[in-house]
Amino acid sequence: MRSGIGAGTGRAYPDARRKLTRVMRTVHELMDLSGRAAVVVGGAGHVGAAAVDALAELGARVAVLDRAASASAASFTCDLADAEASRRALDAAASELGGLDVLVHCAALVGTSELEGWAVPFAEQTVEAWDAALRVNVTSAFVLAQHGAPRLRAGGRGSIVLVSSIYGVVGPDPGLYEGTPLANPVAYGASKGALLQLTKYLATLLAPAVRVNAVSPGGVERGQDPTFVARYRSRTPLGRMATEEDVKGAVAYLAGDLSGYVTGHNLVVDGGWTAW
Repeated sequence: MRSGIGAGTGRAYPDARRKLTRVMRTVHELMDLSGRAAVVVGGAGHVGAAAVDALAELGARVAVLDRAASASAASFTCDLADAEASRRALDAAASELGGLDVLVHCAALVGTSELEGWAVPFAEQTVEAWDAALRVNVTSAFVLAQHGAPRLRAGGRGSIVLVSSIYGVVGPDPGLYEGTPLANPVAYGASKGALLQLTKYLATLLAPAVRVNAVSPGGVERGQDPTFVARYRSRTPLGRMATEEDVKGAVAYLAGDLSGYVTGHNLVVDGGWTAW
């Protein structure tokens, strides 16, 4: 009897199985980011700080690009609306870290951002606010992914994680916001949807040396209007809003070898919000 794959049967014979056997790493080894350099864009914010913590806890050397300084990692301040300043800041961070293996982008203008013509009724939202949001939420991700790509490729295990939102997947429910001071500007959802397309584009363009994935969190509870929170919880199968901690596992998974065969994926972390 021949050894190897049985003709027409799809069965692997013993000799073939022995040849195909690989030493399987432990989950702990797959999670380990020791020796890797990670930059978190927007790392001084709530979700960004959780991403910084996750990467640092797994052993990565971490730096932050943001307008504000981070208390938990080396900080390189820049205005993300300024493409050249962003490139310089990424160069400085990569130089400080000794390379670049992981790039996490979670900077964004959100519903509570103070910007004229932004968190107002749709008829009052301005082109200037729209442009500013897309510049920070999407264009900066493009600029930094493009500029960081050679360094990410060089290590052979590069990973880009773009933080989108459930509102990049579905439209908002206006009833959530009715009678509250909260708003959901149209440019927010548009920019988050654009990030998901950017994820897929870059995943095919930069493969196989660099994987590109997205995380789409649901609403994160931070002391919002109680009426809004109650409405949100009632619409969520898990019965609560997200916390920053919920994002840590997603970033940890996508940053390293736990997700070594995953690219172009959107990991939705929403308590089941989009499952209805």
